[in-house]
Amino acid sequence: MTTTLRPTEPLQHNADGTRSRHYQVCVNSRPVGAIHLGTSPAFGDSVARIHDLRIEEPDRRRGRATVAALAAEEVARSWRCREIEAGVPANAEAALGLVKVLGYVLRNRGMEKRLGDTPPELPAGSAARPMTQAEFDVWLARGTEDYARTWMARGVPEPEARAKSQRDHEQLVEHGLATEDMRFSVLEHDGTRVGVLWLALRDGTPFVYDVEADEAHRGRGHGRTLMLLAETQAHALGKRTLGLNVFAGNTPAERLYESLGYETTRYAFYKPLL
Repeated sequence: MTTTLRPTEPLQHNADGTRSRHYQVCVNSRPVGAIHLGTSPAFGDSVARIHDLRIEEPDRRRGRATVAALAAEEVARSWRCREIEAGVPANAEAALGLVKVLGYVLRNRGMEKRLGDTPPELPAGSAARPMTQAEFDVWLARGTEDYARTWMARGVPEPEARAKSQRDHEQLVEHGLATEDMRFSVLEHDGTRVGVLWLALRDGTPFVYDVEADEAHRGRGHGRTLMLLAETQAHALGKRTLGLNVFAGNTPAERLYESLGYETTRYAFYKPLL
């Protein structure tokens, strides 16, 4: 039995600068599924991305998907990609098993919480206020640097990581503090600043982009209070769902979110192409 990929369209050059192509997955020339391979909108031509991989039910559990994914890696190498990535829904057990068998590494995961009907109260002595322009300028510079270093620590070359961080921040906070659907807050406890929160509407759903207790005030529960603040802000927007992203290896954050009732909705994996 020979499993191959058969192109079903010419190589596509998309408006966002990425490339992509659809393929049939074939066994001895018989179609058994499909795969959609492209390059990453976040990292460009050097990183390939499996957008979709499907094997028809009668041919599942026979290794077809494994061989198809390995064939996709060869296509990515022919495109001169140094890495390949894939997003997997949390409930897709077969796909999660596949990426692990193939040596993909978890980079980050999306999490979500269904909120109750009543917003939580902040602990006594804790209160939020809007971020000032001076605070925003300092926060933005530090956040752009920290975000780039986060990607570098997960295998992204420095030039690409810095370019992504700069591009993401410029797009998301195009108008600074006045950017529509963004809230930049400072948490104070007994009148002393202890942390910051960046919450935004993303596709109509509140999303926590940044939450951080100030270094001198960590380990005192302020991170949890900041997340409660995010819930109150989501309620004020009339929303009952709150999302966030957490990078693999950030164990304190993962434990905090899980203790607050967040559930994983999607995993993001990557694999170096040697």
